[in-house]
Amino acid sequence: MQQWRAHPKVLALRDDSRARLSLLVQRTAQWLAEGSVTEEAALRIVDWIEPLLRRESYLALLLERPQVHRRLLRLLGAAKWPARYLLLHPGVIDELASDAMLHERFDNASFGQELELRRAALKHTGEDDEETCLNLLRRAHHAEVFRTLARDVEGVLTVEQVADDLSALAETTLAITTKWCWQRLKNKHRASPQLAIIAYGKLGGKELGYGSDLDIVFVYEDEHEQAAEVYAALVRKLINWLTVKTGEGDLFEIDTALRPNGNSGLLVTSFEAYAKYQQQRGSNTAWTWEHQAMTRARFVLGAEPLRQQFEKIREGVITAPRDATLLRAEIVAMRDKVRAAHPVKGAVFDVKHSAGGMVDAEFAVQYLVLSQSAQHPELIANVGNIALLQRAEFAGLLRPGVGQAAAMAYRALRRVQHQARLNEAPTHVEKGELQVERAAILALWAAVFQPA
Repeated sequence: MQQWRAHPKVLALRDDSRARLSLLVQRTAQWLAEGSVTEEAALRIVDWIEPLLRRESYLALLLERPQVHRRLLRLLGAAKWPARYLLLHPGVIDELASDAMLHERFDNASFGQELELRRAALKHTGEDDEETCLNLLRRAHHAEVFRTLARDVEGVLTVEQVADDLSALAETTLAITTKWCWQRLKNKHRASPQLAIIAYGKLGGKELGYGSDLDIVFVYEDEHEQAAEVYAALVRKLINWLTVKTGEGDLFEIDTALRPNGNSGLLVTSFEAYAKYQQQRGSNTAWTWEHQAMTRARFVLGAEPLRQQFEKIREGVITAPRDATLLRAEIVAMRDKVRAAHPVKGAVFDVKHSAGGMVDAEFAVQYLVLSQSAQHPELIANVGNIALLQRAEFAGLLRPGVGQAAAMAYRALRRVQHQARLNEAPTHVEKGELQVERAAILALWAAVFQPA
């Protein structure tokens, strides 16, 4: 702040704006002295204001609405990720002016309708060019992420609710972007695309976090002679719209490595080819680790007949007859590979990758689903690791208490991971911490992979 005395942007301010800035600093200092805001928050608001000094409306908003000023300071002081997000997207603080916002949840229908209305208005004035639409999507997405972030920091939402809302936002954004890209495609041959998007990983399990990438696969069902070329063009356009950086930033990083044949495979495949790859044996088929991924796969976009087709494929893969001993050995070997790829250094416990961490629980659930779903259909549905652990215990596949304890431990480890990522900190703790949770996951691992 001492540097502000000679800062060109400060000197260029009108007298009334400089007075607002001075009053904001004084109010922040008063709250800091009272102990109602942290020193870190006070320092971060200086960093946040500096590039925005000429956008006088922000200074006016903060001065005239003390509750907005206070909420902004709480967000800036809560963790590093919110502070960095606010620096990248300062315009989202308008959302803090709404008292009701903190007590609402993401509404996919309202989000989609609002975007369509805004685009219709742009189209009416001839301003709906591609860059404008890209920025419209980004501003809307950033504002919605910020609303979830504000509710998260204020303690209104649980970790699971945050993940549910971020996952729903990603699905709705995918649906709108796909629709807009199809409308702009020159060589389309039908009113609506016969395209489906299958989500894996965090989005598939509804465990999406802030800044998570999307693991998705594209499949189509269309007999048109040029279908393959048309849908390939659509998917290329869609990925570009989602990932390209504009003045408003980007939307998502996209990972398509789980498509048939991995990075060497086609970007989009027919449902027939997808089904053959997943279900058949031979040289051009899915490996066990891809079937593990299928346990968390979820249909997130497409017409109802395509959803039914996917669910049939997924159920066929998950309930296929398997040699339990061989499957156990393959999954343990894959766990060893993952551990080798993510070594934990020093005397710490990494909540994700250490023995007794989240990956152990996830691999145990995947083994139970792949080995037992044929006899226990309640394990087929993709309802998340916590619910599946509880279902497995209820079905008698785990000793009483083992599944429930592991489910509670997994939830606790997710909370620790979530907070660490908000602070952009490593996801590990001292060895002596989280011993109860670690013991519960190790007991699950032993029950599943080292049966008596």
